[in-house]
Amino acid sequence: MDTTITPAVTAARPARRRDRALAVLAATVATLALWVAAVPVAGVDLVARNGGTQQTVNPAAVGISTVLAGLAGWALLALLERFTTRARAIWTGVAGLALLLSLLGPLSGGVGTAATLTLVAMHLLAAAVLIPLLRRTARR
Repeated sequence: MDTTITPAVTAARPARRRDRALAVLAATVATLALWVAAVPVAGVDLVARNGGTQQTVNPAAVGISTVLAGLAGWALLALLERFTTRARAIWTGVAGLALLLSLLGPLSGGVGTAATLTLVAMHLLAAAVLIPLLRRTARR
C-alpha cells in the first residue's frame, strides 16, 4: 500500500467540504442580498403563482431554496466523484441544465414583470455563485 498519497487525500477532504459549504453559504447570502435590494429597498412586490394560489416570496423561502439547491448540487457532485472520472464535466452539464429548467418556474409563475425579473435574477445569481465555486472543488 502506498501511504504517500493518503495524507494529501485526507487533508483535501476537509478543505473540499469547507469550500463546498462556503459556496452554498455564499450563494445563499447573495440571493438574500438581492431579495433585500429588490423587496424592501426597491419595493418590488415579489409574488409567484403556485398552483392556483399566489404566494409572497419571503426571505425564508429564498434562503431555504438556495440552501437546498446548493446541497443538491453538492450531493450530485460527490456522487459523481464516486462513480466516474468525468465528474466535473458531467456535473457542470447537469448544473447548466438544472439552471435552465429552474428558470421555467419564475418565467411562468412570476406575478408581474418586476417579480418575474427579480425571480429570474435570483436563479441566475445562485447559479453564478454555485456553479463555478462547486465546480472548482471537483476532483480533477
